[in-house]
Amino acid sequence: MLADPFFWYALALKAAMTATIVIVASVAAERSGPFLAALIASLPTAAGAAYIILALEHPPAFIAAGAVGSMAANAAVAIFALTYAALAQRHGIVLSIGAATLVWFLAAMLLQSLQWTPASALALNAIVFACTIPLSARYRAVVASQSIKRRGYDLPLRAAAVAVVVAVVTTASHWIGSFASGVFAIFPIVMGSLVVVIHPRVGGKAAAAVFAHAQPALVGLCLGFLGVHYLAEVVGVWWSFAAGLAITIAWSTALWLLRRLRPG
Repeated sequence: MLADPFFWYALALKAAMTATIVIVASVAAERSGPFLAALIASLPTAAGAAYIILALEHPPAFIAAGAVGSMAANAAVAIFALTYAALAQRHGIVLSIGAATLVWFLAAMLLQSLQWTPASALALNAIVFACTIPLSARYRAVVASQSIKRRGYDLPLRAAAVAVVVAVVTTASHWIGSFASGVFAIFPIVMGSLVVVIHPRVGGKAAAAVFAHAQPALVGLCLGFLGVHYLAEVVGVWWSFAAGLAITIAWSTALWLLRRLRPG
């Protein structure tokens, strides 16, 4: 397969598609405050690109099963975000994001050792968010003291990192199976690359505020993948993707409206 020119054309398309999505999301996130940045960073950007490519290469049943893996892995993303937010209060970017990433991989390995259903994955998310949302509350109040000044290579480097992850996951999906593909499709590369840029610019506490605000928004991501799971084989993968994205955006919009309507 590696000698097939189509393989390399497809790989280049994966990288280009992912890079475009991530650059647009990254610029939008950097120009907003911690709350809006969290809503944008929590959208299924890299995961969406991965699923689009997976849908071109696999049947609807594969996508439906993969969505359960993504639901379960979403709980690992919440733990990843909390770990970074806590460590960033006192430590630098390397230790904070490195430890958080290690925690995500350990959680992902544990998830794959168990059998998951949509109900059990939903229950896992409920339990995890019941802990991570209140524990993250103390880190949300910090506001960056300066605007983010991006270097010329930040966006290309970030887009390249995400493109590599998506290309690896979608290529390996033929060997690792649907559940593992769903797990690694939701690897928090967008959130991680975003914080790698803003942590050195505005400090760990301000960067941690983005991850703290992301906790409630990640609930919508779980619900979106739940919709994909149940709809992929019923209405087709593309309509299920549209429904899943609509669910996620609707949840984030509701959070935004609640914040706007909150007194004071």
